[in-house]
This record gives sequence, structure tokens and C-alpha cells, in this order.
Amino acid sequence: MFVNLVRAEWVKLRSVRSTFICVTLAAGLMLLVSILLAANSSTDANTGPNWVSQFRFVHQPLTGDGSITARVASQQDTGPLTRAGVMIRSSTEPDSTYAALAVTPSGVRLQVDFGPDGVTRTGGGPRWLRLTRAGSTVAAAESADGVTWTTVRTVDLAALPPDAQVGLFVTSPGTKTRTVRVSAGATSSGPEIVQSTATFDNVTVTPAGPADWAALDVGPVPTQVAGGPVPGSSSRDGDTFTLTGAGNIGTLPPGGDDDIVRNSLVGTTMALIVVVVLGALVVTSEYSKGLIRTTFTVSPRRRAVLVAKGLVLTAVVFVLGSVTSFAALVFTRPTQRENGYVAPAYPDPSLTDGPVLRAVLGTGLLLAVFALIAMGVGVLVRRASVAITLVLALIIVPGVVNPFLSIEAELWVNRLTPMAGMAIQQTRERFDNPMDPWPGFGVLCAYAAVVLLLALWRLPRRDA
Repeated sequence: MFVNLVRAEWVKLRSVRSTFICVTLAAGLMLLVSILLAANSSTDANTGPNWVSQFRFVHQPLTGDGSITARVASQQDTGPLTRAGVMIRSSTEPDSTYAALAVTPSGVRLQVDFGPDGVTRTGGGPRWLRLTRAGSTVAAAESADGVTWTTVRTVDLAALPPDAQVGLFVTSPGTKTRTVRVSAGATSSGPEIVQSTATFDNVTVTPAGPADWAALDVGPVPTQVAGGPVPGSSSRDGDTFTLTGAGNIGTLPPGGDDDIVRNSLVGTTMALIVVVVLGALVVTSEYSKGLIRTTFTVSPRRRAVLVAKGLVLTAVVFVLGSVTSFAALVFTRPTQRENGYVAPAYPDPSLTDGPVLRAVLGTGLLLAVFALIAMGVGVLVRRASVAITLVLALIIVPGVVNPFLSIEAELWVNRLTPMAGMAIQQTRERFDNPMDPWPGFGVLCAYAAVVLLLALWRLPRRDA
């Protein structure tokens, strides 16, 4: 009976000293490497400031009460938070108090002192905008025709001094992350800078300011990743202004894109090396000692024997990988917290979270499938050294070659080789994720299926 085959293979595997050595070594190396990386990794994602003020600003002084009116005639849509509008602020310093009324691709927004903002009215086409100051009170209004006005909101800017600055602004936050290879093994990432251009007309300031319009980039000039600064620009023709700029204005979400769960499991690669050795020895050790003839004499159904070996190997390695992954998650988390990986940017992971549970159990599956590949190759070549070398090449070569490739080429290598299976550990979107978790694991399983089918086909056709 097949159950007896499975029982026999289990007894055989647990009685071999190399099994205990491999299991212990795999767990120990995985934990050690993961803990060492946690101790040598840190982040400042939770340090301030938690706001950004970066935009092109054409302005003039406004003393006392008054207003600024402008029509946003056109706006280049470079993303959902692209903004073009009018602003009043205490100064041109990035952290100064302000009220900004802007047109976005989704409607009109009012923002005050980096606070939350919201769409007040949807609709495309040119929009008229107005900010009116009376003491510390600023009233925001918008209109479709410049005749009928709708009050958006009235706010109190207690910190607004008698001498303020009013003007036009444009900003365009990066919506994509750009990553480039700067040297072998080193990358640089940041938002991809895309400037937006807006045209304003019917611009009036009441009362007219004593000085002419001035223009500048408020805040640090946006800098392209692995490139230079991308300054804004502006021009004027009568009461028509054209502004081009990039950046953002408002509160920032918690920063940091490290995947702390995957970082906790970084020792998986070392465990892979050991389970590959274990997988190869499951078959090749019997060939080298001539015991395979005895096995096939007792159980002539060779394919059934191989399936039984595979089931036992899978169970052992899956339990090993899952338990060690959970332990790595538990043991590395205190060190990660000490090094800055705390909420809000990095809340504690929980096994009740689907992605975290998938990463932990998926690591067990990952190790088990690699062990099966090694077992299948062992059946085909019958020599432990050759089988181990071939499978380890699939693990090590991509890691050696990737640092010298472009980011895009590296992603394709990771998509097309068995290391695509490492995607099962992803719990966060990152630039270096070659593909989604389950499709990546599917690539690894496809390699295993090919190797095992070849082994099942070849095994009965060769002498033991």
C-alpha cells in the first residue's frame, strides 16, 4: 500500500543523520542572517517634517485687507493632485501659514496650513478663483463665469501678518517612483518629477500692490532621481500668466517603503542552500551506496516510491520553513523597533493579516518546492555533487548577475528564473517586486513540475 511506502520513507529520512544536520543548519542560518540584518538596518521614516511645501509661486505683497482673483484658463493634467490656483501666505518661507484655493483634475480644493483638504465642486473647464482677506479671515470662492460666485469656505488665519503675500501657484506631485542603478549593487529611488503647466488670465489684486510680480520656487527645487534639479518657470503677457512647476503642498503620509516582513525572512536564501542539499541527498545517497536496488526490490513501483519520497520531503521542509519563518518574524521585530521601524510608517505585522500569513507559510512552501526540484534533479543525474551544483546555480547566479544589470533587466531575470518564487514573501508594493506573490510562486512551481515529470518519466527507464 502507498501508505506503507510513505511510512517507510519517513522512517528512512528521520533515521539518517544528515537530515537532522540539514534541518538544524537551515533553521539556524535562516534565523542568524535575519537577526543580523535587522540589527544592521535602520530607518528615519517616522521623523519630521510631516509636511511638504514645494511649488512654483508668482506673487506680490498685500498689505491689510484685499483680494486676489484669477481664472485658471488651462491646466496640464499630470496626476490626481496636480494643482493650479491662488494663494495667500504670510511669507515665501516653506513653513509659513497659508490658504490655497486650487483647481485639480477632479475639482476645486481649499487647503489651509497643510491640513486636510477636499473637493468642493467637480467639473471641468476653466474656473475662476478668489481669495478675500478681512483681518485674519480669508474667504475662498469659485465661479464658472466670473459673475456668479460660490463661497467654498471661510477660514481664520490667526498667524497671518498685516503684510502678506498673494499670488498664483502650480504644483505637480510625483505619482510614480523612479529607480535607477547608480553602481553595481546600489540603486537610488525617488518620485519621478513631472512638471505641470497652467495658464491664468484675468488676474487682479485689489488693492493693487506697491511692487511688481515676483517669481520663485518655494521650498527645495525638485530633483530628479540620478539627475539634476528641475526648477519651475513662469512668464507674463499682460494679465495672462503661464506657470510651470512640480512638487507638492500638504501633509505627507508615513514614509518608508521597506517590507519589514520580507526583511525578517531574508535568511531564507541561506536556508534554501541547505534544503537543496537535503533534497538532493534524499535520492542520491541511496544511489551512491547501492541501497536504491534494495528499495526497488522491496517496492517495485518506482514512481510510487519517488512520490512517497517527495511527500515526506515536502512535509518536513514545509514545517521547517513555516516554523522558522514565524520565529524569525518574532525574534527580529524587537530589533526592528529599536532601529526606527515603528508605527505609523511600520506598524507591527500580525499573522491575522493575510499578506503576513501568506509570507510565513509561503516561505515553507518555497523551501519545500526547491527541495523537490533538487530531488528531481538528483533522480536525473544520480550524483549529489552534480545535482546540488545545478540547483544552487539557479539560486546563486541571479544574485551574482543582477547587481550589474539595469533595473528592468534585473526584474526580468527574477521573473523568468525559479527565484521568482521569492515573491511569495512580499507584503508591500516596492520597485524591486518582480511580480505579484502567487504568480511568482507559480513560476517556481512550473520549474518543479517540469523537473519532477522528467524524473518520473526517466526513473523506470534506467537501471537502478
